[in-house]
Amino acid sequence: MAAVGAGRLRRAASALLLRSPRLPARELSAPARLYHKKVVDHYENPRNVGSLDKTSKNVGTGLVGAPACGDVMKLQIQVDEKGKIVDARFKTFGCGSAIASSSLATEWVKGKTVEEALTIKNTDIAKELCLPPVKLHCSSESSPNARR
Repeated sequence: MAAVGAGRLRRAASALLLRSPRLPARELSAPARLYHKKVVDHYENPRNVGSLDKTSKNVGTGLVGAPACGDVMKLQIQVDEKGKIVDARFKTFGCGSAIASSSLATEWVKGKTVEEALTIKNTDIAKELCLPPVKLHCSSESSPNARR
């Protein structure tokens, strides 16, 4: 575990969050029929909701807010001594697509190394959930390259 420091885990969790597509708050009023069934499934049955022990040395926490969208997301990852993500949890305040994106992201990162998880792009998540391009507007503001 010494090879993976707490600061590195925090940065990794934040970077993973920045890759999740986020939507404008105005989308909250859209009828459910406009969302793809994958979005509705992850919204109605979100996976990995909750929190991990933030004081644990092998847990990294990332928090991202997109003021233009009104979404706030927290992602936590737990990494074993080999650098593999063994658990992931999220809490998201936002629209259905933001919640679905967070849910899917936690499923995808489990079992991967931090480096492998960082290769997941917001466009990969959007494609899997069948999000239209208009739903990606906040993710372009929050891309990891824009924040560095």
